Amino acid sequence: MTESGALEPQDVERLRVALAEGKPTPVWFTPAAVGVEAGQQAKVVAFDEPAEGDFIQVRPHGSRDVLAFSPAELTTVKPPVKPKPAPAPPPPEPPAVVQGIESAPVEQTRSRSRAKPQQPVEITVTLHATPDGEWSVDVLVGKKRTVRWVPVPAGDIARVAKSLPAEVGEAIAVSLTAARERQLRRVAELKAELEAAQRALRDLG
Repeated sequence: MTESGALEPQDVERLRVALAEGKPTPVWFTPAAVGVEAGQQAKVVAFDEPAEGDFIQVRPHGSRDVLAFSPAELTTVKPPVKPKPAPAPPPPEPPAVVQGIESAPVEQTRSRSRAKPQQPVEITVTLHATPDGEWSVDVLVGKKRTVRWVPVPAGDIARVAKSLPAEVGEAIAVSLTAARERQLRRVAELKAELEAAQRALRDLG
């Protein structure tokens, strides 16, 4: 295990063995984890193959979502309990005002720090659609993942597609149309099942 607590290959292998034996070892998120709080506990549920990038699938404590992380974002070392912050001291009492004496104005100097110009970085935005028409987005700023597969309403995707190049918009439209047709067939099937159940109910008196 590294000094930062991130998983090394032997740690990952121990987690694999424990999961195969039905005794998964708890893990915690390191400060390098994206989209979750550092120090939060999670449970390992699966490993993707090949073991590259974000291949360790975990379920954060108190959540039903399963997310994928890299070894650098996980640790088996339980973080120390953070002490409760001390209560803030009471505000100082305002100074007494002596009538007839005016205080001289105090000049306040403000230091202005020159902001360093930010270097341009490569940004990768990935849209993903399931066969059921559910969309999500993933964002990489350089090599740092800032958004991890956040759900996006299909209606927003349809509006964005209108401003994209024709080939991209056409591909999105095909996916949306196929999802809409599947939902229409599902509605028709449910409607037929409902009508059949109603007829059976009438027959029973």
